[in-house]
Amino acid sequence: MTTGRPLGLVLAGGLARRMGGGDKALIRIGNETILQRALARITPQTSGIVLNANGDPARFDSFGLPVVADSVPDFAGPLAGILAGLDWAAANRPDTEWVVSVPGDCPFLPRDLVEKLHAARVAEGKPLACAHSGDWRHPVVGLWPVALREDLRRAVTVEDLRKIEVWTARHGVALADWPTEPVDPFFNVNTPEDVERATRLAASET
Repeated sequence: MTTGRPLGLVLAGGLARRMGGGDKALIRIGNETILQRALARITPQTSGIVLNANGDPARFDSFGLPVVADSVPDFAGPLAGILAGLDWAAANRPDTEWVVSVPGDCPFLPRDLVEKLHAARVAEGKPLACAHSGDWRHPVVGLWPVALREDLRRAVTVEDLRKIEVWTARHGVALADWPTEPVDPFFNVNTPEDVERATRLAASET
């Protein structure tokens, strides 16, 4: 069972190669950045939000949120970002049992994310949970126990592990499913064409 809401972790440390570099989270979809849209959905479900991003944190100053960089060098991928979030929770919110992670390029995140991830975890008796929609798992959208952070650190730093699903499979991961209509809540923006599509989808929201 849980005690309190999880800490929210927005993973905004990607290199955005297909967008020509820069921060995908700061791309505008209509009148808001993707990050603004993501925060509006995830913040009410959490006890607070931390951003994982590398480089100059000042570019996120306007959001007034803690920004934590990877402790593992050379852009080691999302597992390094998740580890950074777990470490921040342990140091700054010692009563926090769970961290929920979302990518910084998803403008339509579900408003029942935490509830359904926990329900799936409890129903299947697994320590971890991640999102699923359509034919796809979304391993970056997950619920992580802070108690596993040292195991994750060992995997990332000693084993040089980079694939989320390899690590989660060791412990057991439940899948929480969402429909893809009228919009896949885990639609992510990777290309300029995705920006156009997301803008149309946002405009059609009621």
